Amino acid sequence: MSQQLALITGASSGIGATYAKQLAARGTNLILVARDEARLNLLAQSLREAHSVEVSVLAADLTNHDDLLRVDREIQQNKAITLLVNNAGMTVEGEFIDGDIAKIQTMLTLNIVALTQLAHSAAQAFRARRNGTIVNIASVLALVSESANGAYNASKAYVLSLTRNLHRELAESGVRMQAVLPGLTRTEIFERAGKSINDLPAEMLMEVDDLVSAALRGLDAGELVTIPSVEDVQLWQNYEDARIAILPFISLNKPATRYL
Repeated sequence: MSQQLALITGASSGIGATYAKQLAARGTNLILVARDEARLNLLAQSLREAHSVEVSVLAADLTNHDDLLRVDREIQQNKAITLLVNNAGMTVEGEFIDGDIAKIQTMLTLNIVALTQLAHSAAQAFRARRNGTIVNIASVLALVSESANGAYNASKAYVLSLTRNLHRELAESGVRMQAVLPGLTRTEIFERAGKSINDLPAEMLMEVDDLVSAALRGLDAGELVTIPSVEDVQLWQNYEDARIAILPFISLNKPATRYL
């Protein structure tokens, strides 16, 4: 990724900041996007000094329409951008029914609406240039309906589904797609949702450096879907095979005999 320019959302901390550090170490120039301009500036300066890369800062709250449009215009107009890391996201505490619906709607705006708009603009721009990569950060909860907050899980299932479909649409364009599905990762997202990371089982909690390193290696290997914690890749293949096997039967002109 040397000499590329990556735009990373949610870059002030956690997974986004770690992508910035690891991409900078590879020689990638950066545009860092997040709400906290002071933290972005500190990170940007440290990366310039450590890796001699160009780093610019774009302070924006992607749940704010005008801020989202500013980032969107950057993707559309800056022809040097070759990589979008669609990382900005949030979760909410508790179950869906008892949750604060205003916070849930804010989460959906960030996790779905903002991500979709930026992915749409990047896909159009990269397709026109026949070059570029879009990385969408989903979650292993995209595969889980039985636990955690249902709206959060659904938002990440959306990200996975959108990534698959973009991969299909961009198949002949020279543009690459990747969905990254982290499990529990040591970041600030839990404290922001009102939880303590110390309450999580240590054997289920991945360090953020390991998570991003694995995700980048998955990207290097050409993976469409990267689940860093799954050792036996055949488990994922079995899951995919089962999903594909049902597709010829999901829309037919007669109901199944059990309904007759």
